[in-house]
Amino acid sequence: MIAANIDASKTERDENFPVASLLIAPRLRAPILSFYRFARAADDIADQPTLSESEKFARLEALENTLLGRADAAREALPLRRVLAERGLAPTYALDLLTAFRADVTKRRYADWAELMEYCRYSAMPVGRFVLDLHGEERSTWASSDPLCSALQVINHLQDCAKDYRALDRVYLPLDHLAAQGIGVDALAAPRASSALRACLRSIAGRTGDLLSEASKLPLAVRDARLGLETGVIVRLAHRLIARLMTRDPLSERVHLTKAGAALQAAQGAAAALVARLAQPSPWASKQR
Repeated sequence: MIAANIDASKTERDENFPVASLLIAPRLRAPILSFYRFARAADDIADQPTLSESEKFARLEALENTLLGRADAAREALPLRRVLAERGLAPTYALDLLTAFRADVTKRRYADWAELMEYCRYSAMPVGRFVLDLHGEERSTWASSDPLCSALQVINHLQDCAKDYRALDRVYLPLDHLAAQGIGVDALAAPRASSALRACLRSIAGRTGDLLSEASKLPLAVRDARLGLETGVIVRLAHRLIARLMTRDPLSERVHLTKAGAALQAAQGAAAALVARLAQPSPWASKQR
């Protein structure tokens, strides 16, 4: 029997965006963290440079088997399995994530934006959908959650574009965006981005920013007030990070926020969401539990 266990590369406290922060209702934090830790374990397997492709697939299979109750080998899947059973939730979203991480094992290039968004359909959107289901939100909220989660995914890709290429030969930047600037993936090997690569990165950041137009509706679309504030924080952070990516070089400059900077943006995002929820009629207003 092959165990999936592998040391986590980071925790929820190291992410760009809050994961089950204190804004979330206490009873829901542990379930969200169980989903996060399952996703982190799968991501780390797919990104582990010392494992062969067959070993990665075997460990991802062990995660799936444990999640579905066929085995108990993958410890990171056990808490999520219990959460799903206790709350009567299907494993669909976690299985979607495994589809994305299996793709990561062998797929190293994305032809265009549409292909990248199809990847986000499995790697990012299920995260928001799980959180919304856990809160009992309407599926209509997916219309705002899906673009938000996709934007967060692409922001991470842009921040880590050089590292992903150098360490894993994996490039999420759409190849047609690179070709439009007359460059290939080898441009990511330079110590700092060329003017052509900077133009390419700005183009992708701009398209990512376009996703936030619909995503910004999520803090008002959800019924749960605490989730509304949490998503307000995430939207604010996403806008700030895209602004940095439009002006900074991820190959040679810091594009992540400092902890102090992130805290300031989070406070402003929560405050803006609160004011908006108090001042503006929303679909959830007549449905308060």
